[in-house]
Amino acid sequence: MRRILNHISGDRPIWAIATLLAIFSFLPVYSSSSNLAYLYGNGNTLGYIFKHLVHLFLGFSIMYGAHKIPYNYYKGISMLMIPVIIVLLAYTIFQPVMSDSMTNSSRWIKIPVLGFTFQPSTLASSILLIYIARYLAKIKDDVVTFSKTILPLWVPVFIVVALIFPANFSTAAILFVLVLIICFLGGYPIKYLSLIIASGFLLLTLFILTVKAYPELMPNRVDTWTNRIENFINSENTESNYQIEKAKIAIATGGIKGLGPGKSIQKNFLPQSSSDFIYAIIIEEFGLIGGLFLVILYLWFLFRVVIISNKSESIFGSLLAISMGLPIVFQAFINMSVSVELMPVTGQTLPLISSGGTSIWMTCLSIGIILSVSKNYELENEIIDQNNPLEILKETI
Repeated sequence: MRRILNHISGDRPIWAIATLLAIFSFLPVYSSSSNLAYLYGNGNTLGYIFKHLVHLFLGFSIMYGAHKIPYNYYKGISMLMIPVIIVLLAYTIFQPVMSDSMTNSSRWIKIPVLGFTFQPSTLASSILLIYIARYLAKIKDDVVTFSKTILPLWVPVFIVVALIFPANFSTAAILFVLVLIICFLGGYPIKYLSLIIASGFLLLTLFILTVKAYPELMPNRVDTWTNRIENFINSENTESNYQIEKAKIAIATGGIKGLGPGKSIQKNFLPQSSSDFIYAIIIEEFGLIGGLFLVILYLWFLFRVVIISNKSESIFGSLLAISMGLPIVFQAFINMSVSVELMPVTGQTLPLISSGGTSIWMTCLSIGIILSVSKNYELENEIIDQNNPLEILKETI
């Protein structure tokens, strides 16, 4: 164990939180995978848990590699990757349908050589937020005018959000809100942010009116969004509310202590029991205690991210830590809010808990970047300690 710890650096509590979430995830994923095994007729749940293990192994490898890269290098990486993710998102939208039975195929790219699918919008969100942090750090001491920031700041934002928006409204909306939050924290003038918000609502309205007038452009997409919101408000008997009702039954059944690992009943009825509604299965099996345990872990993670951000010696490091940490907590609480019917169905997974390779890999990438920021702070403190006469005396003795 000591040899392993010697090869990792950065904030140890962050490592501990990520490891605890990953270890805990095996229990609900293994339990809920029985539903998938039944639906697809093979009856083998071990294949799903092995797949989850591979995803986590690759994710932690990405985390380890990302935390070894000095965080300042991500400035250049984000600049180079912005055109790449725009091309990937454009290709994802206009690619041929992957199969007649596959839903939301416009969200995924299939990689034949490796044999898996990849969701570019998740990578695009991380890259865009890094790019925003880089730009805000660059103009921190300048006099900011709206006209000077349109091309370098808001044009990439609107292009990326616009390319994600048609196939994944919830991800686009969350990304846009996160960009506004990061800009606010980075000192971008509030009066200009108000103009951006107004522009966003205007463009959204024009898009919806256009699709309503010409439904053949994007069949069923706007109807799906509006139906989810209307069903959430009116509580009609639809598929979305069927999922919510089953999730509420699971939560009510779990009580304080839960039914026990693997003893969930509603996993057999929830279509997305291993991903979107896995929090409901966790409460059913581990009770309120298990649900609160996850909430505490995510809040602890946010607390450590804020500490790392405050201790960073550079503006970019501070904004980068927040830009990578806030989306993870944001997504976690959105997922949990859907399960308890505080929000309409969004399709957001529970970070490091839900099954799904893209979500796990991008979450681990973000955590690795946060660790890179914290590692730099630790190195600075180590240099200071080495120059301390008392430390020199201790080493001599």
